[in-house]
Amino acid sequence: MKPTMRSRRGCCSRTLTACPNKAALALKSRRLRDGAARTGELAVRFGRVELRRPLHGASDLPPATTVSVVDVRETSATEGEKPIHWRLLTTHTVRSLADAQRIVGLYRMRWVIEEYFHTIKTAGFSIEQADIADPEVMIKLVAAIAIAAVTVMQLVKARDGTTDQSLLEAFEPADQPILEAVSARLEGKTARQQNPHPKGSLAFAAWVIARLGGWTGYYDKPGPKTMRRGLDDFQRIKYGTTLRLQDV
Repeated sequence: MKPTMRSRRGCCSRTLTACPNKAALALKSRRLRDGAARTGELAVRFGRVELRRPLHGASDLPPATTVSVVDVRETSATEGEKPIHWRLLTTHTVRSLADAQRIVGLYRMRWVIEEYFHTIKTAGFSIEQADIADPEVMIKLVAAIAIAAVTVMQLVKARDGTTDQSLLEAFEPADQPILEAVSARLEGKTARQQNPHPKGSLAFAAWVIARLGGWTGYYDKPGPKTMRRGLDDFQRIKYGTTLRLQDV
């Protein structure tokens, strides 16, 4: 049974949305499924609530505990979009808008973890399907996937050129000429088939990796699966540059 809420100070959960807005904020959010981003206007409210313990099976818990609640509701969602509505309970003290913004920021950081697990599972590496009985081998596989998943996430976030990151944050210096050579081979005749990002930027590398992964440059935006495929192809190309013909 879920605990019920009642107010000791401020607004209870049932009437929280009826309380005056503390502020209207602009927040850029990114949907997990397709990675599309949008900026929305949010109404922010906060107060204190008392959580009662469940009626059954929790007699060893205190009768109630008091926490802060931050209510964030999107007011600018267009038709067909599901509006953001976060009701965040926290043991942190929330007395001001700055405190509430900090709690919202912490909650948004939690989604980085969600994206990470999404990447190592169904969106990229399907780690749950690994059938390895040897624990040591499995540990090595998980470690390798963990590193690759972070790189994939960096590429997805950098694809629009908004992060201003250097290529060296995800690649080695020796990778840059290879990426530039591959980019030149992949570019087409139309403007949308040209790499629009400056050389040496992570966005430039993201464009190359996405194209290697099968992205045409025309439809949708490349996600984790595309970046993972492209990264695999790039590693093969990189390995090929190290090969030398041997004398017969």
